[in-house]
Amino acid sequence: MYLQDSFDKVNSNHHIVEIYGLGYVGFPLAVRLAISGHKVYGIDTDSKKIENLKNNSLMTSHHELEESFSSSIKSGNFTPATSPQKSDNPKIGIICVPTPVPDGKNNSETFVYSAVNNFLNTSKKGDVLILESSVRIGTTDEVINLVKDRGYQVGVDFGVSFCPERIDPLNQKWKLENIPRVIYASDDLTFDISKKIYSAVNNSNLYRVSSPKVAESVKSFENTFRLVNISLVNELAVLCDKLGISVNEVIKAASTKPFGFMPFTSGAGVGGHCIPKDPTFLSDSARQKGMNFSSIENALEINTMIPQYVADSIRSIIEKNSLKKSVLVCGLAYKPDIEDMRDSPGFKISQNLLKQNISTSAYDPYYDHNFEKKYLIENNLEKLNFKIIPRLDESLIKEFGCLCIVQHHTKLKNQLDDIYKKSLVPFIYDCQNRLSLNPKSKTILIGLGSNHLD
Repeated sequence: MYLQDSFDKVNSNHHIVEIYGLGYVGFPLAVRLAISGHKVYGIDTDSKKIENLKNNSLMTSHHELEESFSSSIKSGNFTPATSPQKSDNPKIGIICVPTPVPDGKNNSETFVYSAVNNFLNTSKKGDVLILESSVRIGTTDEVINLVKDRGYQVGVDFGVSFCPERIDPLNQKWKLENIPRVIYASDDLTFDISKKIYSAVNNSNLYRVSSPKVAESVKSFENTFRLVNISLVNELAVLCDKLGISVNEVIKAASTKPFGFMPFTSGAGVGGHCIPKDPTFLSDSARQKGMNFSSIENALEINTMIPQYVADSIRSIIEKNSLKKSVLVCGLAYKPDIEDMRDSPGFKISQNLLKQNISTSAYDPYYDHNFEKKYLIENNLEKLNFKIIPRLDESLIKEFGCLCIVQHHTKLKNQLDDIYKKSLVPFIYDCQNRLSLNPKSKTILIGLGSNHLD
């Protein structure tokens, strides 16, 4: 009767939701649930982050949630905290902590297990645990065993679900409320409880699968699909360089086919918290079963090679044109218009340039020196051995022989166009092929996979 009682209390709104991890996934989820009337405790071990939230200070990519967040705080529905609490009412714990790439010291699930145990320390019969973090295949079964070790009967007096996150920060078309989700639930009542919770998130648009391994494989495969196709188009870009043709023109022409083709654009390589990591969960599982998932391995190798290729291309053009051996890398975030620097191609290109004895500096409008230690950890660096310049202006730009644009942040568009138009640097290497060719500019303009830009 425990889960039935919990279902009844969730339906009458006599429950609390604990969100573990208030980052790009957990924070929007917590706000969404809170403004929908759920009593939400947002839990994060980063005391500085909790302090910032209590002072209404949000990350740049969360500014659009400022009004909703403020409203949820004033209503008392959202409480930021560093630790959970006991409750007589049912607790729904949702795990949204990061799962970093294993570094030999820690496995990918370190934060997941910590959050799960944190939740279980204050749990009771009738509570439900939902995993959203992207995890290695088999992790949910291991979490179920952790729950059982506490004396609970999963599916009888304690529920477990795995509903992997699907979120694309700043995507104006596909947001939290309209993205369908995949879910595994340990039993029907847990599924019904999960549906009630997610009715406030995406109108309970949940596709239920038969086992946690299926749900885990789905999440890994989604990002494997992106990794393989991005690596494919980046390798095509390298070939187009050698053929002397434009990769953009090839992709644009191929996109006229109305079936059997999906366009991907070239760039300096994938970064962030999902695409470089999640495919390894599939390839690791393959190795455990005695097979080699070669398409993933090849894609990862290509993705690793592209920043080196960009650095080599820049060095070659600098030497060919007798330019100053100094490069400004513009864009350290892994994608445009956010402050997330995790596993960034911009850092990799900078490191590869330095190895070739090219003086290297970098600029990103979202770079925050207060988080420099965090950036180093996220990019596997011991120290920052290139200079971060404070702004893009003419006096600083003229000191460089090359401007390498890795990310085209929207707020930099006019500045980048102006730098090219005024020929403020002798050479621009555009990794994303976004600048339009201007015959009047004296600047050499080269793009990845294109000797000229359309």
